[in-house]
Amino acid sequence: MSKCLDLLVSLNPWWRGEMLKTGIIREKYFLKIRKYLDTGEILVLNGVRRSGKTTILFQTVDELVLKRGVSPEKILFVNCDDPLLLEFENPLETVIDTYRKDVYAGDDAWLILDEVQSIDGWERWIKSYYDRKMFKIIISGSSSYLMDSGLSALLSGRYLPVSVYPLDFSEYLMFKGFDYSDTPVALASDKYKIMNYLSDYLKSGGFPQVVLQDDDEMRNDYLRVYYDSIVYRDIVRIQNVRNQKALSSLLMYFFSNFTSVYSYKNLSDVLQIDNNTIHDYIHFAEMAKILFEVRYFSYSLKAQERNQKKIYCIDNGLRNSVSFAFSKDVGRLAENLVFVELMRRGFSPYYWKKPGTGKEADFVIKKRDGSLQAINVTYTDDIKERETAGLIEFSGEFSEKCQIGQSSVFTGAVDMLLLTKDTEGELDDGIRMVPLWKWLLSPDSSGSV
Repeated sequence: MSKCLDLLVSLNPWWRGEMLKTGIIREKYFLKIRKYLDTGEILVLNGVRRSGKTTILFQTVDELVLKRGVSPEKILFVNCDDPLLLEFENPLETVIDTYRKDVYAGDDAWLILDEVQSIDGWERWIKSYYDRKMFKIIISGSSSYLMDSGLSALLSGRYLPVSVYPLDFSEYLMFKGFDYSDTPVALASDKYKIMNYLSDYLKSGGFPQVVLQDDDEMRNDYLRVYYDSIVYRDIVRIQNVRNQKALSSLLMYFFSNFTSVYSYKNLSDVLQIDNNTIHDYIHFAEMAKILFEVRYFSYSLKAQERNQKKIYCIDNGLRNSVSFAFSKDVGRLAENLVFVELMRRGFSPYYWKKPGTGKEADFVIKKRDGSLQAINVTYTDDIKERETAGLIEFSGEFSEKCQIGQSSVFTGAVDMLLLTKDTEGELDDGIRMVPLWKWLLSPDSSGSV
């Protein structure tokens, strides 16, 4: 056999009658995937490295072969990160030629490319295969580069995205083997067990392979390897970063000071890195999906740009494994967890702060019905006045109407939400208090989270 065929046979064990152990099904993703498989459009899985995309791809192979009756030889899986693949001058062309010559030449095959961003010029090949109807195509990638690289322009309306995140709290409990019911009585009965699991989840995060480890040292080893892999493969290599020392200093600053406000000028003064470089490196980290910049809430784009930004991290465990962490960080870990959960639910959070008062809202989101929700996170049951004052102040400014230029825009009443450790109820001023554990397990599909 040729070198390329040897590689493909090793990557596609179902050709020789062997199916991989596919692990725990994350049903929230498969609800979309099963529906998208029937459309004929390109299915795109995108998310931070090690969030479980490859496992989901193998589970999709399982779905095609065992449940839909697709012949194994009609499914070609390629790990585009494989160093042996990168030895070929034109990797995708070589792979496809070898597959069609030696395995299957029909036009009803499935092409599954994992970490496709590792192949230079992959967009042109994908468009060519799609236009010629050679394959039904599924691709995955660990960078926003997957969407920003021109694929969206080349294939406008021809692909369907699925954003993959580390485990949410319900998935974390499933991976831990804890079977809970989401009925009010059952949740109340299991509350203290769930809160103990949440305490661990807050610190160790939700990367699937990490969650399956019981040994803390092993968890940290995995997470440090993940961090190094993400920084090198999805930032340094893809973006051709030359000043790796400056990049490392900036990332370490953000991981140690996550949930905090910052300005480019202050960062430049502290780290001795010029503003343009800081801006570029933040953008690179966002594309690699490990850090996220949050803007100040305003209907004025100039005000958004003028005010300081806040920074959040994709996973608490990743952050804790590579930064200086302190016991007082539990409140910030809870806030970061809420940010990631809001993104999972499809929201783009902002923050808000009343100048000169210290009153603030950790998050502001636009709900499905167009109204606003202001959220503060306090992982305690000793509720401080400042936690409610910021929500009330925001509601006073943005309820009913907001003036934009010469026009008034109706926004309705602001929904005020305070996420606590275990305090529940509603205050006289309309603020709803919901325990963090219950909020994480009880998303409202209407968007009134």
